[in-house]
Amino acid sequence: MFFILIEYDFFNACYHFFVTRPLNSLYLAIYLPEWIFNKRINLMTSTTTELSLDEIFNLAKAALINNGANEENADAVATTVTNAERDGSVSHGLFRIPGYVKALQSNKVDGSAKPEIEEVTPTIFRCDAHNGFAPLAHKHGLQKLIQAAQAFGISGLAIQRCHHFAALWPEVEAISDEGLVGLTSVSYTPAVAPSGGTTALYGTNPMAFSWPRPGKNPIVFDMATASMAKGEIQIAARDGHAVPLGTGLSASGELTTDAAEIDKGVLLPFGGHKGSVIALMIELLSGPLVGETFSYESKERDNGDGGPVQGGQFILAMSPKILSGKDTSKQTEDFLEKYKSIDGVRVPGARRHNNRKDTGPRQVNTALIETVSNLGS
Repeated sequence: MFFILIEYDFFNACYHFFVTRPLNSLYLAIYLPEWIFNKRINLMTSTTTELSLDEIFNLAKAALINNGANEENADAVATTVTNAERDGSVSHGLFRIPGYVKALQSNKVDGSAKPEIEEVTPTIFRCDAHNGFAPLAHKHGLQKLIQAAQAFGISGLAIQRCHHFAALWPEVEAISDEGLVGLTSVSYTPAVAPSGGTTALYGTNPMAFSWPRPGKNPIVFDMATASMAKGEIQIAARDGHAVPLGTGLSASGELTTDAAEIDKGVLLPFGGHKGSVIALMIELLSGPLVGETFSYESKERDNGDGGPVQGGQFILAMSPKILSGKDTSKQTEDFLEKYKSIDGVRVPGARRHNNRKDTGPRQVNTALIETVSNLGS
């Protein structure tokens, strides 16, 4: 079983290398052999332990409650963490708990915060998260957003004073489960240099999009505008994995495949200047548009404890039926049939949805389990 897991991760890693790097012969001759060797050796030395989804939830919740979160906040965060592990997004699963706890211990985050929702107009809502974690703000605000979009065709939610430290797909999937299109973005602390630069200005600035498919899983993507999510870099650094050249720069501004060096330096945006301007757009959508800070401003007011910074989130819900004036389901499915007929492609979100079908135990880094267990006792 362990060998199978190694092979699965290894071939996925090779796929990531090929689809994200320029395939010129000199590049491959120089960097690919070393990268594959490092990746395979480090995967073989990684130690994991099986945990059920219930065990993951209880482990996360205990750590949060033991460090100052109330029942409602702990439940919301632990659910988000467990769902990430369930869906294979380990960089946003238990790996995040030490950061959540640091924010609670330093009193940067109010573990008893109760979000308040203001109806600005019939279709615009503003949520004051009161310096709490984002998952509870979503629980309080998404239903109003969804109801307004179903009634009027489009609705927006501005979340302020929240600490977002999770994946974004839960928000947009909840929107599409109700027959709506979802779009969301957050900015974060500076970690990414704009295209052509070597100084961090942008956060990893993820965005997520979902499209409803009645009776089926929605089309969903959740992506950082950095070449790789910060959590993935940190996991690679922890486990000693190399990353593809072009992911980021060392502190001295040099290209490197060493994840630990990139973690000390800066990430690069995906797609050069194209990814860079999308990151800029997210800075604006998740900052001034929702009455919140740019990434650099979030860092300036942060206490540096390593936990999630305070910032904002932009969420939009749209009704394809109201906007188009018709049922778009058949048109969507006809398009997807053509899409899936092309060799080598898959519907965005399909891997996560397939992982979700397996309700059995998950492999979790053993040292991480010990760390989180200690935080909960």
